[in-house]
Amino acid sequence: MSHFLRGATRASLAATLLLAACAKESTTPTTPSPTALSSSNATAVNGVMLQGFYWDVPQSTSGQTWWQVLGGKATEFNTAGFTAVWLPPAYKGAAGGYDDGYGVYDRYDLGEFNQKGSVATRYGTLAQLQSCVSALHGKGIQVYEDMVMNHFMGADAQESFTYNGTNYNVWTSFTYPARANKYSTYQWHYYNFNGAQQAPNNGWYQWNPWDFQPYNNGDAYDNLMGCEVRYADVNQVNETVKWGNWMTTTLGLDGYRIDAGKHMLTSFLNTWFDNVKSTRFAVSEVWFNSVSELQSYISSTGGRTSLFDVPLHYTFKAMSDGNGSWDMRGLEFAGLTEADGVHSVSFVDNHDTDNPGGLYSPVANLKQLAYAYILMREKGYPCVFYKDYYNYGLGAQIKTLMGIRKANAYGASYEYTSIDDADYYAYSRAGDSTHKGLMLVLNDGGSTQSRGITSPFKSATLTDKTGNYSGTITTDANGYGNFPVNSRSWSVWVPN
Repeated sequence: MSHFLRGATRASLAATLLLAACAKESTTPTTPSPTALSSSNATAVNGVMLQGFYWDVPQSTSGQTWWQVLGGKATEFNTAGFTAVWLPPAYKGAAGGYDDGYGVYDRYDLGEFNQKGSVATRYGTLAQLQSCVSALHGKGIQVYEDMVMNHFMGADAQESFTYNGTNYNVWTSFTYPARANKYSTYQWHYYNFNGAQQAPNNGWYQWNPWDFQPYNNGDAYDNLMGCEVRYADVNQVNETVKWGNWMTTTLGLDGYRIDAGKHMLTSFLNTWFDNVKSTRFAVSEVWFNSVSELQSYISSTGGRTSLFDVPLHYTFKAMSDGNGSWDMRGLEFAGLTEADGVHSVSFVDNHDTDNPGGLYSPVANLKQLAYAYILMREKGYPCVFYKDYYNYGLGAQIKTLMGIRKANAYGASYEYTSIDDADYYAYSRAGDSTHKGLMLVLNDGGSTQSRGITSPFKSATLTDKTGNYSGTITTDANGYGNFPVNSRSWSVWVPN
């Protein structure tokens, strides 16, 4: 999770995957496009989000800050087909210019005040951030900010107090002397928190009851890190709503990524969404490897927020670990994306799964098959990881898939459960009156595979738009044809 700082530990996640076997071919019901998401009306049709950072991005890249790097790529993002960029936490952290932002110190300091040893955050100054947002907006790209509301770190002073007969001396006083009450006069003291971490992985001081929702047999818990904000008190709720609206106005935000969702009081988040989000987009990090638990959270939040499809990530992780021996039928009707595509953000990897100090579970093998899967899917809002696109050299292939998504990924979807096997997976989009549709085929095996499939494309000639398989194929009057795919590869067959 984003809130796991480098070197932090957590309880191990159960990664057991349930593979659904279907006895016959069945269609998935038509669902609204991303434009009709009940959690937002701000996402683009067939849009694709870019996670615009990774753990410990450099403070300087060829003399530029990260805000300058992202702003400078606005045209490139637009050309590739990205319709939104998720920015990292933009505020001053406890480690100043070194902090990734998740160790949040002052939520009103976006790189403007000399606090914690620097004016700039790890990513740059306020002016550079606003220029970055303007550059992205100028290319029609929406901007989502990472909202860290669970905790504070790096207090200005210790406080001594007695609670229920116990004496405490803890770092809980946040007065922000360098900011001098600009933007907000609110200061934080021990009574604004439920407890505080003594030191990383070294136990807790607690003086108020933890306020969290009892999801997933105790996997949701309040005491995550730093000074845990007490959202059972309306004063903190009101201040955080005020801050959310200030952030939205200051940066012109189109949406939000909510950090550590399962660790905060759900009623507070519902209030925050109602008073800040409006019709903007929101996706929350609720790290449950369980579709039913994610559905329970969606119910508790009244559908106010989308969720990252954690179970689908672990499905891809299992495919990766199998590295050719995994049963590809496990991709059928997979994850929250299939169960509730309206509220699902599908992803392959992110900064935490890629970070050895966090929830390290990278999809190391066959990753491009996973991207083909989420980008061709009828359901879900796909998110591409910056490091996959740029650092790991998958950008050209992902860009090609995004182009196919924009041009052809329309219409009803179909799972070929009687065709799929241990190596071969097929999935089609029927197209609509103005888009031709597609046939996606994936193969994790060691040899080229081909299957006879009755497709939606009758008497058609099709080409693999990825370029991975050369030549054309034809279908008969019923739509039947043989759809090949190379070993350990992916093809997207599109009618000419």
